[in-house]
Amino acid sequence: MSWIRNLFTPGTPTDAMGDRGENLAARHLRDNGYKIISRNFRCDAGEIDIIARDGTTIVFVEVKTRSYDDPTPEEQVNAAKQHKLTKAGKIYLSRYGIPQPPARFDIVAIVWPQGRDPIIRHTPHAFQATF
Repeated sequence: MSWIRNLFTPGTPTDAMGDRGENLAARHLRDNGYKIISRNFRCDAGEIDIIARDGTTIVFVEVKTRSYDDPTPEEQVNAAKQHKLTKAGKIYLSRYGIPQPPARFDIVAIVWPQGRDPIIRHTPHAFQATF
């Protein structure tokens, strides 16, 4: 039964890099005037890494951290992932009722080669909501 516990225990190198990337992305957003509202918002539709406020706009942020840049982390947010993020965003916004605040989807891509400083690329308005 210990193998079941190991399946659900974070701590793999990928998890560690992803966590470090999300922390770095949150710091980057804060440094650029965003207010972090929530991290790792989970619902039936999926997960949103960071939910922030940029002025009056709610920003749903997908963070992709990789040690390589080919394909780019941004390219890995494909149509299926965009659709899942849209559904999760709609669930989050449904809490607001009418009128809803303006919202958008951003990507923060972090390329973090081993032993080197990370490169951070923030793409506001990375994609339109899909329905």
